[in-house]
Amino acid sequence: MIYLDHNATTPLSPPALTAMRPFLELFHGNPSSIHAAGRLARAAIDDARDVLGQLLGARPHELIFTGGGTESDNLAVMGLARQFADTGKHLITSQIEHHAVLHACEYLEKQESFEVTYLPANPAGVVDIEAFRSAIRADTTLVSIMSANNETGTIQPLEEISAICREKGVLLHSDMIQSLGKQPIDLSLVDAASFASHKFYGPTGAGLLYLRSGISIQSLHHGGAHENQRRPGTENTAAIAGMASAAEEAIEEMADEQPRERALRDHLWASIHTAFPEAILNTDLNHCLSNTLNVSFPGLDGEALLFGLDLEGVCVSSGSACMVGSIQPSHVLLAMGVPADVAQATVRFSLGRENTIEEMDSTVEKLRKVVSRVHG
Repeated sequence: MIYLDHNATTPLSPPALTAMRPFLELFHGNPSSIHAAGRLARAAIDDARDVLGQLLGARPHELIFTGGGTESDNLAVMGLARQFADTGKHLITSQIEHHAVLHACEYLEKQESFEVTYLPANPAGVVDIEAFRSAIRADTTLVSIMSANNETGTIQPLEEISAICREKGVLLHSDMIQSLGKQPIDLSLVDAASFASHKFYGPTGAGLLYLRSGISIQSLHHGGAHENQRRPGTENTAAIAGMASAAEEAIEEMADEQPRERALRDHLWASIHTAFPEAILNTDLNHCLSNTLNVSFPGLDGEALLFGLDLEGVCVSSGSACMVGSIQPSHVLLAMGVPADVAQATVRFSLGRENTIEEMDSTVEKLRKVVSRVHG
């Protein structure tokens, strides 16, 4: 099997599993309990928080452990919007955000009378900075713009966005779920940032929200004083320990691994473009994540491409949601101005640390076979 869907989830790294194993097999204390077993669990969580804080350049108390990226995004958007609703109820995001942000904004619009401005993106998938500047109003309290897109890999101009937010006195949250281990993280640019363990070779079911010291947030849940009363619920000790270990490994290897993946990604695109001259690249390879390639094959059926590659042993994604058994055109590509029929004929290849040049060549050969069958 050739696994090229790392933006969806990554395999668990051996060091992360090693860090988790004691809390899966030996130590079962609740980290809120005061007995010895509970204190062992609490110490592991505190150690993980210290490690992650050092890696990210954050204070340990600025990190909130969650159940994953979607919860982190929801907590940031909904928790901050509600916390500052007395100041204003206008939010700004982009049309190319993950649904964890978009659906949270839509809920606030429909159920709690917030106003949301959804910024457009240019054909390269970059948020329009002038449109952003013009969208800020006196009642704008929160902006949520991702650092890098999960479908196209496009990196957003966070420095410019941050400078405008600072100038206007508006809070900035960034979905950085695709960034850790793939690009440098600068939390000084934002007030809140979301992360998900399984995107950087950690376990599923573990996430993290950075919240700048001094900023209050409304919890989404109720039932305990965990995480400084910001996220109630017993912490997942094993997953948190694994997340910290995986983050440490990913950041340590980034300088060597990302150029390697970029070379593989560029080789894959060159080979696809040679084999299928009509294929369309949906991002600027000079301004996107090193591991991500989003390609449309006009005139072909996207679902047939995905299923055909799966039958050939290649795991890829369309980068869009699968709803009621049929693949829908990507909202990200549509927001970039890609026609619906072209957007629907799209494959996202996202590489990882175990992929090889031989797999890239094999993928293109298998793609030739699938396209030949689809054309029939």
